[in-house]
Amino acid sequence: MLTTIATVLAGLLGAALIFMGGNAFMRPQAAVGFGIPDTPADDPAFQHWLRVKGLREIAFGVSIFVLMLVATTSVLGWYVMVLAAIPAGDAVVVLRSGGPKATAYGVHVATAVVMLATGIGLLV
Repeated sequence: MLTTIATVLAGLLGAALIFMGGNAFMRPQAAVGFGIPDTPADDPAFQHWLRVKGLREIAFGVSIFVLMLVATTSVLGWYVMVLAAIPAGDAVVVLRSGGPKATAYGVHVATAVVMLATGIGLLV
């Protein structure tokens, strides 16, 4: 039962990554919600960097679905746990840039915790 719930959560995480990546790619102004103050979302050069970020998020999301199809749940679990380093690092970036603690903890750290719990659920 726990493995089934964790697998569903992994699928939701993959879908969320694809959605966020697509959003960053299609609407770079969405980067303002990331938590870094004074984000130059209207700067065309910055928008190109956001598109790179978006494409990478899409690739990570798709890779979760690929692993769901071809790998064991333990491989998927380890992968999701490793990916948890990304939102944890994002939280550090937001905090070091003077961004809101609510965003750092409520969005980025919370995401990392959900990813870790999902990974552990897949390994049990």
